[in-house]
Amino acid sequence: MNSEQIAHSVDQIWDASIVPTLQRYIRIPNQSPLFDPDWKQNGHMNEAVALAKSWVEEQQIEGLRIETHELKGRTPLIFIEVDGDRSSTVLMYGHLDKQPAMVGWEAGLGPWTPVLRDGKLFGRGGADDGYAIFAAVSAIRAVKASNAPHSRIVVIIECCEESGSLDLPAYIDLLSDKIGTPGLVICLDSGCGNYDQLWMTTSLRGSIVGNLTVEVLSEGVHSGDASGIVPSSFRIIRMLLDRLEDAQTGRIIPEWLHAEVPSDRLAEVQETARILGDEIYNKFPFLPGMTPMATDPVELLLNRTWRPMLSYTGQAGLPDLVQGGNVLRPKTSIKLSLRVPPTLDATNLDGKLKELLESDPPYGARVTFEPEKGAGGWEVPKVQPWLEKSIDSASQNFFGKPATTWGEGGSIPFMGMLGQRFPNAQFLITGVLGPHSNAHGPNEFLDIQTGKNVTACVAQVLADERANA
Repeated sequence: MNSEQIAHSVDQIWDASIVPTLQRYIRIPNQSPLFDPDWKQNGHMNEAVALAKSWVEEQQIEGLRIETHELKGRTPLIFIEVDGDRSSTVLMYGHLDKQPAMVGWEAGLGPWTPVLRDGKLFGRGGADDGYAIFAAVSAIRAVKASNAPHSRIVVIIECCEESGSLDLPAYIDLLSDKIGTPGLVICLDSGCGNYDQLWMTTSLRGSIVGNLTVEVLSEGVHSGDASGIVPSSFRIIRMLLDRLEDAQTGRIIPEWLHAEVPSDRLAEVQETARILGDEIYNKFPFLPGMTPMATDPVELLLNRTWRPMLSYTGQAGLPDLVQGGNVLRPKTSIKLSLRVPPTLDATNLDGKLKELLESDPPYGARVTFEPEKGAGGWEVPKVQPWLEKSIDSASQNFFGKPATTWGEGGSIPFMGMLGQRFPNAQFLITGVLGPHSNAHGPNEFLDIQTGKNVTACVAQVLADERANA
C-alpha cells in the first residue's frame, strides 16, 4: 500500500465527512441504558444508530452490507460485513452508547455541544467511542481504494458497552454464523499514552460496580437527640469499607482480589514509565499542592493497570448543603467501582464482595450490596511476528515514531468475551483516548489528527493481515 495515498485519502474523508457527522452524533444524548433506563422511549439510541448507518451507506463501498438488529428488550446493534478472501476473517469493534453528561464543563463547552478547537472535537462520545465506526469503515475504504487484497471483514458496533455490554452476548449468539471465526480482532475503544505514536493495549482490568447501602432507622430524626445513641449510617459505611480498602494507602485488602504481575508485563510497565515519565500523572488536573498516590511512575502504572483499586462514583441519601438540616439520616448509599487485575478469575467475585460487606453488620444495621455490572479483565495473547511488524511499520508511516504497548486501567468486557470464544485470534486494541481527553468526565475531546493516524494505521494492518494470513 502507498502510505502517502492512504494518508491523503483518510485525511480527506475525516475533514469532509467524518468530523461533520461526529458533530451531529455528539448532539445526540444517547446515554447507555444504565444511565438512561428510558432509552427506548426517548429514542436517542436509535437516532444515533440511524445516523451511523446512513453515513456508512453513503460511502457506497463495494461488497459492504450493513444491517441493524434489535432483539426485544435489548439495545440495537449494527452489523457490517465486507466481502473479501473468505479463508480468514477480521472482526472490528466499537460502540455508540455514551456515559452521562457529568458536571464541570468549561465555559462554551458541553456534553451535547460539539466544539472544534485547536484540532480537537469536544463533546461527549466523540472519542469514546463514536469515532470507531467511521474510522473502521474509512480504513476499509482506503484499503479498497488502493486495490490491496483483504480478508473478509465484519464490524460490530454495540450500544451497551458503557453498561457492561450486557446485551452483546445475545447478539454474538444470534450472529455467530455470520461472524465466523476471526483470525484478527481490531478494537478501537482504548487509549493512548501520548498522541505521538500508535499504542497497542495489552491488558485491561476487570470491574465490579455496585451499590452499598446502610440503613439504621425507618425515618430521619433530630441529630441533637439521636447522635451518640443511634450509629450514623455514614460511619457504618466507613467501617465496612475498611474491610475492603486501606484508607491510608489505597491498597485493596482481600488477597483474593490480587493477581501476580507477569514478568513481561512488568518489563512493559517499566518501558512505558520511561516513555511517559511524569506525564503519567501530570495529565490529570490536580489542584495546587495536590500530589499523586506515589512518585515512582512504575508504581503508579502498576496501580493503574495490574492492581485492584476502588473508586466511589455516586451516592444517595445525602441532601445537598443547603437542604442538609440537623437530621441523623436513616440511610446512606454509595456506588463502588472496583477495578481488578486483568488475569484475575472473576467467577463469583461479586458474590464474594457481597459477603464481605454484608456479613456481621456493625450494630446490626441493615446492609445490602447490590452488584450492578461487572466483568473479568483480559490480557492479549502472544502477538505473532507479522502483526508486531505491521503495527510498528504503520506507526512509523503515519505517526513518524515506533509503536509501543501498554496496559489500560479501564475495562472492555467484549475483549474477555472474545478471548474466550476465539482463543487463537490475534488482537489489535488501540484508540484515541490520550492525555487530557477525559473520557467519562467533563471536557471530553477527540484529537482529530490522532483519529486520522489511527485510521490509516488500521488500513495498513488490514492489508498486511491478508498478506500474512
